[in-house]
Parts: sequence; structure tokens; C-alpha cells
Amino acid sequence: MKRIVISLVLLLAASLVTLASPVLAQDAEPPGQLHGYFATVPLHGATTAEALRGAAAATTVPMFGYTLTASRDSLQYTGVMIGRSPFAHGARTIDIKTVLIPVVFKLKDQANNSVTDTFDPTATDATCSPHGKPFTLVQDSPVLVPVDFTMPASGINVGTGQYIDEFQRANFWSNVMVTGDRFHNVLSPVALATTQTLTLTTSQGLGYQKNQFGGSPCGPLGVIDAGFWDPALEGVNSPGEAQTLIASLTTAGTIGPTTLPIFVFYNVVIATGTSPFSNCCILGYHSSQGTPVQTFSVADYESTQLFAPGEDISALSHEVAEWMDDPLGGNPVPAWGHIGQQSGCQSNLEVGDPLSGTQFTSIALSGMTYHPQELAFFSWFYGAPSLGVDSDFSDNATFTSDAGSICF
Repeated sequence: MKRIVISLVLLLAASLVTLASPVLAQDAEPPGQLHGYFATVPLHGATTAEALRGAAAATTVPMFGYTLTASRDSLQYTGVMIGRSPFAHGARTIDIKTVLIPVVFKLKDQANNSVTDTFDPTATDATCSPHGKPFTLVQDSPVLVPVDFTMPASGINVGTGQYIDEFQRANFWSNVMVTGDRFHNVLSPVALATTQTLTLTTSQGLGYQKNQFGGSPCGPLGVIDAGFWDPALEGVNSPGEAQTLIASLTTAGTIGPTTLPIFVFYNVVIATGTSPFSNCCILGYHSSQGTPVQTFSVADYESTQLFAPGEDISALSHEVAEWMDDPLGGNPVPAWGHIGQQSGCQSNLEVGDPLSGTQFTSIALSGMTYHPQELAFFSWFYGAPSLGVDSDFSDNATFTSDAGSICF
């Protein structure tokens, strides 16, 4: 099989408006080009030691610490992952309660301020999501429903399970294969929160019709400001709407530090920057905050065709995998870069970023064809030899060697 590394991702053939100010929102013209990417918010409001103590006391999601010497630079690294260690506790199944939270956005239309565009993952959209309601398709997807997986697609059967669970088995295959089918990290049980509906001002978000783009994408597309949704995406230590919803749902008993809340958007992306809606478009991110530590994730269910490859559950698979392997957002690794979404250098264990825009083999399930993202293995970051299945360095063998020389 020919193995190709894709180096830069998710560029739009045409793009959105970058607004200079909220006042000029309705008059701005589309610029040249934007791209889709993913973000991480490192742990804030607590320390790594506090997070691990919480995990040991079962007051947060299960986590374990690891220490190793990386062959890429011969230095020692420590980090934290979800579940139990495949190195010392390889025969263990961990269940993590997961709560899916559908978020409806009502945004003023950029071209016509008297029109409100509604982005509702729980609604029928026969044109852009012909196989069902997006939120239902998320529930029925291989991120949450067990499937029989071979990794890479032409390689070794790693078992039956959810996509991220089986990725993690493949990730540490040399350690867990001796346990048979007894190492799993499962999102279970999966609960559904009540729909959260948000009506935004024009300075907080706007809707864009498909006729504002080149080609014939499905539309509309919503763009919301990171400062409104989660200021931590811009390094600002103040609460946004995400924190307001987390607090409300925690008070109601719907979520808590021992659960993984996943906010599900539909064709809504996030933009960061010094002016509203610049630096678009974040398709998803994961974060951790407070004591006991609350981890959570945000993912767009994508059907606009503006970010292909990267459709349907690609963002969700990216973010759940990164939550599992870098839940606190700061696992240090030897610097890597100039690949995937990273045009420069990066020094954390974000297993989706090096392969953003590269899909795993599509999966047909319940009448829908899903497109999870391919993911990089632990050993790609720290160095050979590979602990992964088939001695590869990603779960569909795009990477057949580690990240190589230290990035500068």
C-alpha cells in the first residue's frame, strides 16, 4: 500500500469574512482564504498533581501518570493519560460516563441582519445531513458504538470497540495484545443532556450563506467568537458561555468532574483573535479546568463541505482521542512540526494534530458512512521503536516512522 503523509490541511477554496469590528460586520467582504484547525486549552485552575490526586480519589475521570525516556532526544518526559496504564495495568476495562450536550446557535445572518440563521444539531436537515439528524448520527457513530477494527486497514484486527478505544489498544499494542481483549477505555454510559439554545449578538457570532463561498458548499455556516464562547482559547482567564453552561449543568447534576461532557455543534466553528472572527476556523478543542478537574470537549458535526476532508465526526474523533491521550493539554514531547495543521513547531502530545485532514478508513454503520480522522501513535512523538500495532506510528499507517529530528 502506498503511504502518503499529508502536510497541511483543511484549506477552504473560498472563505469567510474577517471582521475589523462588530459595527462593520454586515458590510465586510470575504477575504482570500481560511483553514480549519483544532485547539487545546491546557489545564487551568489546578495543577497536574491535584488532577492525579483527584483521579486516585475518584473525584475526577480516571487518569494515570507515565514517565519515559524519548529516543528522539534521549530526554525524560512525564505525562498524564485517561484510564489505567497499558504499561502496568494492561488487563483493565475503564468505563467513563459521557454526556452529549447539543448546542443550538441562533445567529444573525451576515448578509441580512433581519434574518436569523439557526444551527441545530437535533433538527432534521434533509439537504446537508440526508442520513439523519446530526445529533442522532453522533450517538450512532463509531466514536460511541462498537465496531470491529483492523488497524491499519490492511493490517491487524485489534478487536471490537469504539473507535478511540480501539485506537488506544492499537497505540499500545505491544503492551496490551498479551492481555487478549481485556484492555479497554470505553465511553459508557452515554447520557444526553437537554438542548442548550443560545441567541447571539452580531459581535458574538454570525451566519454565512453558501452563496458567499466559491463552489457549491452546503450551508449556512456559523462563526462564533472565542471570547464569547470560551476566552481560555485566547489565553484569557475569565469565564465564557462554555463555563456558564458547565456550571449550570453541574448544579443540575447532569455532568461533573467524573464525566466527560461533549458539546456538539452543527456547522458552527470558533474564531479567535484581537478582532472578532479573525483566525477562523476552530472545528473543535478539549480543555480541563478547576478542582476537582473538569475535562470537557467541543466538536463541530460538519456537513458544509467547506472542510472536507474533515466531514461529519472527524472533529469529534480528533478531540476525543486527544482528550484520552492528553487530557490536561500539556503532555510534553520532543518538538515536532511542519506537518498536519502545524506549520511551525509543537511540543505536546496531541495525537490528532499531525494528521489533521487525513482520514481513517471510512466506516459504514446504520446506513451512514462516517469519516473518523486518522491518529498518530504515542511512539511517533517520543520515538522508535513503535509500541503500536504492526510496528506503525499511526492507526492507518500514514506514519511508518517517528517524527524524526527535533523541530526548530
